[in-house]
Amino acid sequence: MEAKAIARHVRVTPRKARRVVDLIRGKQATEAVTILKFAPQEAAVPVRKVLESAIANARVKADKANEPFRENELVVKETYVDEGVTLKRFRARAQGRAARINKRTSHITVIVADKEGAR
Repeated sequence: MEAKAIARHVRVTPRKARRVVDLIRGKQATEAVTILKFAPQEAAVPVRKVLESAIANARVKADKANEPFRENELVVKETYVDEGVTLKRFRARAQGRAARINKRTSHITVIVADKEGAR
């Protein structure tokens, strides 16, 4: 069994979020939550929230299927960050010019599965 969670339009650049996502790929879900709690990167907060949501989705899915839910057996099967919409802003510069500022967003996806489903 596997469960999925997606956070869209998160105001973190995809490049910075991918650094955090690479830390937890393939790890046990509870261990991954602990790693993200103590990670110094700002992007760790939204990634941890998506991971916790995927774990909760797995719990709901197990309850609906009348299967026993073991959080310790969940593994982060897949996790990736896609680029979202870029917000384009302008900053005033010297002599009446303007410089463009790109505020990038991310779509963070986390898929958790039991150890049998992760293979």
